[in-house]
Amino acid sequence: MNGREEKKENDLFFVCSVVEYIGRKTKNKRKAVVQKLGSAEIARLLSLADVLHSEPLEKTANNLILQYNITEGNFDNAALCKFSIPTYFDIAKVYKRLIADISKTQQKLYADILMTVYNSWISDKIDDYNSSMYFENPQYLYESYIAGTPL
Repeated sequence: MNGREEKKENDLFFVCSVVEYIGRKTKNKRKAVVQKLGSAEIARLLSLADVLHSEPLEKTANNLILQYNITEGNFDNAALCKFSIPTYFDIAKVYKRLIADISKTQQKLYADILMTVYNSWISDKIDDYNSSMYFENPQYLYESYIAGTPL
């Protein structure tokens, strides 16, 4: 992987981490978070991720919660988890890998793929911490996403 691709994936990881953090803090499904932010804001966050890295992730997330009026929901997947709760970085890594894998076969921007993935069926499966989906291997997640159903 060249340096440019590595930076893009690191930026993507940062944005996925922000989405996960906001979702947990506001008890919203991650698709609701990305819908509130919208594709233009997702693209902006990806373009500024290297600068935003210098701020605490919590500060960036809290600013977005206020700016986009993301209100408290009733989706608390961490509270419902019967096992060890994955960190928001763990989940961000799952999304980052899936989005990066999809980008290798689709000539779309990360922001567009991110919006599509978070608004798809697989987001509900990844966000169910009582299922095995979030810790499946990246190739399985990719193949399942492409198939439109868990394999």
